[in-house]
Amino acid sequence: MPLHFELVTPAKLVRSEDVHMVVVPGAEGEFGVLEGHAPFMSTIRDGAVQVYKSEGAEPETIEVRGGFAEVGDSGLTVLAEHVEG
Repeated sequence: MPLHFELVTPAKLVRSEDVHMVVVPGAEGEFGVLEGHAPFMSTIRDGAVQVYKSEGAEPETIEVRGGFAEVGDSGLTVLAEHVEG
C-alpha cells in the first residue's frame, strides 16, 4: 500500500501524492516513513526531503527550511516554513 504524502508551506499545498517512502531531515536525524508507520511528530531541520515514488526508485529531492513533520492515520504531512524551487 502506498503512503500518502503532503508537503505544505504557509502559502500553499506544494505536493499531495501517494508514494512508497519519504525520508525527512528531522531535528535529531533523518527518519524514513513507510505506509503503516506509528504516529509520530518531529521538528525538521533545513535539508532535503527525499521522496521515493516506488520501491527501488531513485529519490526525488526537495529542499526545505524549518517546520515540522507529522505521521498520522492519513499519512505523512510535512509543514515546511520554506520550500526551495
